[in-house]
Amino acid sequence: MEVTAAVLPQESKRLGTLEQLYLTFFWFSSNVHWGAILTILVQSQVLVMVGDESKGAGVGTAIAIGSITGILVPPLLGTWSDRVRLRMGRRRPFMVVGTALNLVALVGMATFPFLKTDSLWGFTGAYWLYVGAYLMANFANNVATAPYTALMPDVVPPEQRGSVAGWYGLMTLLGNGVGMGLASSMVSQQASLGEFQGQIYRVYLIIGFILVVGVLITVLGTREQPLTTQPKPFEWGSFLSGFVAPFRSLDFRWVFLTRMLMSMGVFSVQSFLMFYLRDVVKEFSVFGRPLATTPELAVLGVLGLLLVLALPSTVIAGKLSDRYGRKRVVYVAGGIQAVVAAGFIFNDNYLAALFIGALFGVGYGAYESVNWALATDVLPDVDDAAKDMGIWHMALTVPQFLATPIAGWLLDTFNAFGKPGGRPTLGYTVIFSVAIVYFALGTVFVARVKKAR
Repeated sequence: MEVTAAVLPQESKRLGTLEQLYLTFFWFSSNVHWGAILTILVQSQVLVMVGDESKGAGVGTAIAIGSITGILVPPLLGTWSDRVRLRMGRRRPFMVVGTALNLVALVGMATFPFLKTDSLWGFTGAYWLYVGAYLMANFANNVATAPYTALMPDVVPPEQRGSVAGWYGLMTLLGNGVGMGLASSMVSQQASLGEFQGQIYRVYLIIGFILVVGVLITVLGTREQPLTTQPKPFEWGSFLSGFVAPFRSLDFRWVFLTRMLMSMGVFSVQSFLMFYLRDVVKEFSVFGRPLATTPELAVLGVLGLLLVLALPSTVIAGKLSDRYGRKRVVYVAGGIQAVVAAGFIFNDNYLAALFIGALFGVGYGAYESVNWALATDVLPDVDDAAKDMGIWHMALTVPQFLATPIAGWLLDTFNAFGKPGGRPTLGYTVIFSVAIVYFALGTVFVARVKKAR
């Protein structure tokens, strides 16, 4: 994972506003892709395949298996792209290949759930084919995005990286919002199987189209200088030692752990929020007026408010942390998330769910902003900052592998003790309680970080 001066491109030229938009548009399309899949499509499709009693384990297993590539692939692909010598550049070829593979995976995700297959390992064969396609989509996405993230330091001069980072943040917000809006408005579990199948085909077709448009705009609109010097040969020993090196810092270990715990809380809630609205809230009206007719549209309202409130919270918290210190803001942001998660336990009202989502967005946005700054404060070696930040980012992918299947198993197990004569809801109480523990520990352990104030 070591990058020497010999492999770095020539000095970057200033980018105009349109060029910054070209550079970041692929991030928009990638977030449309995941905004639709992770909050609506996986949940809706798995429910159709495995049924109500096994939906938690079905979603948890699928997301956990798919996340494996997010742990293993980015460091290897990033290192490989550093050494590529093609006229097209070092990063853009991977974006094209990864997007092409992703399109193939999306075809599988759209079609496999509707195959007639026998039971296999507790689920149907169609389910496992779907999980395989989902794993391939994750792999392909990492092939495209791991090198893509290096385009900013490659082509953007240091004095413009703040403004370009703002574009990335905007594309994250817009992409997730568009993806969730697209899937929730086009897909309904309440439709007949034939109608549902048509809805799924159409939404995946649109997602694929947006991915193609996104990669074309960024690849054709970004000028990437090819590597002309001989790169340092790849060595497994150096790669592995570079991977382990930042964890020798006690502060880095604590920051990594706290980030991982907070992310485990987020995924425990997010992955099953649509099921919670479907099974617990049930009616999606405010003051007697219906705001949503399906769980898919209902979750869009909650997460949409969360994203809207998260954006200003991110900006404000970053400034406050510069003035009052990172830890104080983390304590407040983490505390908000823990308290708000407790609100879900006692709520079965949609208006309250919207309010809870909005408050959670305030805490979530503040934490995301300040935790990034906290990580930069404790980096053990500034010469390896890019590599170490990439390793720190794994604290976002590892929780998908751990927290989602745990929460899914808890949901199914405790829902089996459901209320007589009604829908089971005990599982949601348990997973939200576990999320509170994650949030609380992730907040309290920040006190162990010595280097940051």
